[in-house]
Parts: sequence; C-alpha cells; structure tokens
Amino acid sequence: MAYAIVIAVLASYLLGNLNGAVCMSTLLSHEDVREHGSGNAGLTNFARNYGGWNSLLVVLIDGGKAVIATMLSGLLLKPYGLEAEGMMLGAVAVSLGHDFPALLGFRGGKGILSGFLCAVVMDWRVALLVVSLFALAYVLSGYVSLGSIMGAISYAAGFAIWHHSQPWVMAGGIFIGVLALFMHRANISRLIHGTESKTNLFKGRKRK
Repeated sequence: MAYAIVIAVLASYLLGNLNGAVCMSTLLSHEDVREHGSGNAGLTNFARNYGGWNSLLVVLIDGGKAVIATMLSGLLLKPYGLEAEGMMLGAVAVSLGHDFPALLGFRGGKGILSGFLCAVVMDWRVALLVVSLFALAYVLSGYVSLGSIMGAISYAAGFAIWHHSQPWVMAGGIFIGVLALFMHRANISRLIHGTESKTNLFKGRKRK
C-alpha cells in the first residue's frame, strides 16, 4: 500500500504543476501570465489579461488535471478499501501542486477551480454548495475573490458536514478549503480596505 500512496501523491502533485494559465499565455502570446496583472497563475488573472473565452482552455487544463489526479489516486487505493481516502489524497496533492508548483518556481494559482473539480468527482453535494455560494457572492458583489472565498469556506464546511464519519476525507476537505483561504489572504486584506478590483470573467484585455 505504501507504494500506491507514494505513486498517488507524486503523480497528483506533478499533474498539479501543469498550470493552464501559464500554458495558454505562453501558447497565445509567448509570455507568462504571471508577469501581468496580479502576478497570479490562476483563471481570474488570465481572464483579465487574455479574455474570458480563451479562459475556457484554462478551465479544461486545470479542471482535467484535478479530475485525473482524484480518480487515479482513488483507483490506486481502491484495492485496499480506501478509495474515498485515495481520492482525497489525490485532491490534496494536486491542489498543492497547483498552488506551489516546483516546476514553475513554486509560483502557482490559488486552487479554486482545481479544488472545485476534485469536489465534483468526490461529492456532488459539496460541489453544488461551492458553486452556488461562489455564484451568489460574485453576482451580488462583482468580486471574483469574494466568490472564491465563500467557495473555500463552503468547501471546508461541506466536507465537515457530509463526511464527518470519514476522518481522513473530512480532514482533507477542510485542508483544501483552508489552503484556498490562505492563498486569498491578500484579496481578503484588499476587500477589508476597499481596494479590491472587480472582474468580469467573460471580458478581458486581450494582449498582443
């Protein structure tokens, strides 16, 4: 079982290093999205700089790697009766790989999209709660960051509520939610001080 755990963690972490925003900014304009806007290698910063429709490819890459990592890790630990725990292990590892990618100088994204797709695979109830609160907060405020923060809180809460009988799964879900909040600490500060920028996810300044 130890080998399965090691393979699951390493494979999922390395998949997390495949950053959709960095890949697409390089492909579209031969530049790094982290050199523009907020400097973050995430979907929101990419959309601001390259346009919302181009962002669909970022969603496919970052969402795809999260789904693959979660399902692969679950399959690796399924023979030991730990499929759910394996899926969460993969979700945690791919989230860490996305946020702190060794292959990209540890400058990654904030993990909202990848974390959400992991939840889609593991528990549709958590995924529905996350996307509902994200959408509600974003529509009412115009702040993507506030939607992301509400999504992170609901992520942790959802796994605490529906997986309290599975300690490792619950702990992993709470960890991913808290990690996403930590990655948004600068946004939280700007929201408090009224200096945060609003974002239209479907429009963006296309770069040449």
